[in-house]
Amino acid sequence: MTIAIHSSGDAKKAIQTVVPQLVKDLVASGITAQDPALWGPAAEAEAAKRLGWTEAVSISRPLVAEVEALRAQFLELGIDHFVLAGMGGSSLAPEVITRTLGVELTILDSTDPGQIRSALADRLETTVLIASSKSGGTLETDSQRRAYEKAFRAADIDPTERIVIVTDPGSPLQALATDAGYRTFLADPNVGGRYSALTAFGLVPSGLAGANVGELLDEADAISLNLAEDGDENFGLILGAAIAGTQPLRTKLGIVADGTHVVGFGDWVEQLIAESTGKDGKGLLPVVLDVNSPELAENLPDLQVVRLVRDAHEFHLREKHPGEVLLSGSLGALFLTWEYAAAVAGRLLGIDPFDQPDVESAKEAARGLLDDRPEPTAPAFVDGGVEVRGTLDSLTAPGTVAGAVDALLAQLPSDGYLAITAYVDRVALAQLAELRDLLAARSGRPVTFGWGPRFLHSTGQYHKGGPAVGVFLQITADTTDDLDIPDRPFTFGQLIQAQAAGDAGVLAQHGRPVLRLNLTDASADVPALVAALR
Repeated sequence: MTIAIHSSGDAKKAIQTVVPQLVKDLVASGITAQDPALWGPAAEAEAAKRLGWTEAVSISRPLVAEVEALRAQFLELGIDHFVLAGMGGSSLAPEVITRTLGVELTILDSTDPGQIRSALADRLETTVLIASSKSGGTLETDSQRRAYEKAFRAADIDPTERIVIVTDPGSPLQALATDAGYRTFLADPNVGGRYSALTAFGLVPSGLAGANVGELLDEADAISLNLAEDGDENFGLILGAAIAGTQPLRTKLGIVADGTHVVGFGDWVEQLIAESTGKDGKGLLPVVLDVNSPELAENLPDLQVVRLVRDAHEFHLREKHPGEVLLSGSLGALFLTWEYAAAVAGRLLGIDPFDQPDVESAKEAARGLLDDRPEPTAPAFVDGGVEVRGTLDSLTAPGTVAGAVDALLAQLPSDGYLAITAYVDRVALAQLAELRDLLAARSGRPVTFGWGPRFLHSTGQYHKGGPAVGVFLQITADTTDDLDIPDRPFTFGQLIQAQAAGDAGVLAQHGRPVLRLNLTDASADVPALVAALR
């Protein structure tokens, strides 16, 4: 199976109108030929070094045998537990690949000390850590690697036998790995992180964990000719037109998993589309939904739904969903098709789909807070065990958590969205995700949910650089059992608090309303918070 798409309503009109012009402009063949001029003069310098993903299938082929051989070596030694330390593009694709193909890979994309402790305590004797960072300087990944190095040494395990590095050539992480003697896989430097699913960043962790990454490349290869050809049947052009060519533009993109065999694909699409398009006050906001999400019953004029199904043709015959896009396909084909569609969407929106100018702002703010260590601001009030702070006095005036949330929702414009960002242990406090549907039903508007700090490497770009129509509910938690970061002057608990505070500060600078709820006793406060907002 490669790809099947069915469309109706505004999406179908956009395809009929936009695709012929894309074909006339030779956009598909231009992307494949890595023509950096397709997105205008301002984007040309960045695009010139970010189009290597179009040839990822051929470049990545030699990796398959290398990864399989290394996995076999580990298994022969009884080492069979694989942990991935990575953020954004370095973790989202491996998470989708391994979950879809049914192999175990522990994803460590958090700085929450509880989540780090739990990972370190899980089968350390038989664990391999894969530290993955394109820049080689990702603070979260560096901190996680340091923690594992210390834990391995404490257990009389040689870290050089248990740590695998994935990075770009010439990065600080490559230099460190060379000095330390770590096994290293170098990725194509001409591929941005969010387009890296079919490169070493997606394939090495997944293959070591046991996924058949050769088959994944075969699936992508099967669709590559279609995506390269300038024709009306090009699935990348069709999908790009459907999501970015409607008139008027539907600026919210609902991704619904409805019978697809692919697990967690919406989270990967979320980063690809939000970070590629959310800039210059423009963009498409992906909203990851399920079949019962409230937004689907609202008939929102600015929400374009893409429904991921097992068979788009069969689904269309079985059930009508006017205005939606039905999409099915193999995982490798879906990865490559969406990458083409994101590049097409950038051209249609008039932005550079390969840069991320606002991602660094929250990182810089967090680093500043770690350096200065200011005293935390006093909460406006405390309701139960929840400390409440807000960037606007009107948000805290009600004096209760429920009232403050109502005040935040009252700030939502008619074309706005609510972003819930939770800087907590996403494994232990998974119940917090229930707030997404609860507040979508109450607000009648699209609601996104992101675990911090991982979303800073994806939708964080859209929050600051996209349309200024978002309001933000930030959730943090007191640290009860902190964890040192070896050879760093701060702890994991201090790091995640600085990341949350830095993010809130940058949002406030951009004029975005932020309500911050800090849980002083997370195990008790989470059920109470969900109940109060229900």
